[in-house]
Amino acid sequence: MKRLENVSPFIVMDIVREAQKYNDTVHFEIGEPDLQPPPKVWEYAEKAIKDRANYYTESLGLKALREKIANFYYDKYKVEVSPERIALTVGTSGAFLVAYSILLDFGETLAFSDPSYPCYKNFSYILNINPLLIPVDKTTNYQLTPEHLKEFKGIKAIQISSPNNPTGNIYDRENLKKLVEYCEENGIYLISDEIYHGLVYDTKEHTALEFSDNAIVINGFSKYFCMPGFRLGWIILPENLVRKAEIILQNVFIAPPTVSQIAALGAFDYKYLKGITQEYKKRRDYLYSELKELFTIDAKPEGAFYIWANIEKYSDDSYSFTKKILEDIHVAITPGIDFGKNNTNKYIRFAYTKDINHLKEGVKRLKAYLSNWER
Repeated sequence: MKRLENVSPFIVMDIVREAQKYNDTVHFEIGEPDLQPPPKVWEYAEKAIKDRANYYTESLGLKALREKIANFYYDKYKVEVSPERIALTVGTSGAFLVAYSILLDFGETLAFSDPSYPCYKNFSYILNINPLLIPVDKTTNYQLTPEHLKEFKGIKAIQISSPNNPTGNIYDRENLKKLVEYCEENGIYLISDEIYHGLVYDTKEHTALEFSDNAIVINGFSKYFCMPGFRLGWIILPENLVRKAEIILQNVFIAPPTVSQIAALGAFDYKYLKGITQEYKKRRDYLYSELKELFTIDAKPEGAFYIWANIEKYSDDSYSFTKKILEDIHVAITPGIDFGKNNTNKYIRFAYTKDINHLKEGVKRLKAYLSNWER
């Protein structure tokens, strides 16, 4: 069981539990959309329940939904993806486990940026894979580049996320293209976490599939489609890896939740989803303009719904800092140490997943509290 000793707790979930002790908590901690999914999601879900859709689908998921996802890639990126290359998973977490299982053997190295989503390294430890955390910062807009990878030997796969959690940065087209090309030239698998695609505000996001069919792309319905509790994701694979993924899915999950798959058939309402993006942009603009008066923010986030704020003028211990704020003024924020070791003790992450009035109350409390802060 030594491989599990390095699995760290997902601190944000501990904070969520702690925040429930207070009736007036302002929530900046959890990356869970508060907006409702497109109305047809509920219509399809109700029909599935009424029709007693209590059965397994095939392990790769409903063909009709995989076709919808394939159409989504053409509509959004003008990329043609065969539905046969798409597998539906139990959340994107299921997709990561499948990808890591079929691409890497015990002890092989998976590289990703530091800071990044904490479950990447924890999944690596669970599967006895060697996680390589590569420090990134504002000098590359928190993007991994081929130059980063050239410093290390023995990398079997890399994991990127764009937009990124916790920084909200986006991989620009040129760097993403160069990364894909570098990985192909050097026999490295590239896994692209694109769960926040759609939640992009001032620029255009690019899928890794624009540059290669060999890229492994992971996405899902939790964020942009506002369906976190349905626990449904997908993974797009090269043709030669689909059968391997199917075998893992058959053995570990059997199939994704049937009602969730049927509900997701109603998710692709682009007019409605545009309103989702516009609402989160308004929140981003408000919270960024307020927080930059209190903290140093390396760059205005381009996507997702997070702000990565430097707290050095107050503290160099992000955990103690956020713990004290929660206890004293009931404002819940995620400490940077949840996301790696690269100066993360000096950063905190804000999520703007509540309405603006809720955000305003949090800002009001923080301004009053920090005006009297003594380091």
